[in-house]
Amino acid sequence: MSKIKVGDEVVVVSGKDKEKRGKVIQKIPKESKLVVEGVNIIKRHIRPTRRGQESGIVEREAAIFSSKVMLICPRCGKTTRIGVRVLRKSPREQEKLRFCKKCGEVID
Repeated sequence: MSKIKVGDEVVVVSGKDKEKRGKVIQKIPKESKLVVEGVNIIKRHIRPTRRGQESGIVEREAAIFSSKVMLICPRCGKTTRIGVRVLRKSPREQEKLRFCKKCGEVID
């Protein structure tokens, strides 16, 4: 189970974009990376591929390692580590829930 999911609000804790906040747009689990809105902006030079298409320099977000970000708890608003609790519905069914290590509130 991944601890950070698409749509979570995170803050960057190290690197050139330190202390920037944003929402997770995309996850790349094989590489252990995330794409965060407004963080790690790169420039790409685009060539027109079809007639009438514009070329130019486009800015977009690049992937960042998931170890460089921390989740912001929706309840207490602080950066926090994430814990996992197992909720047993019946002897055969169980559900994993994420919770904030600082305030103990269930995140999802």
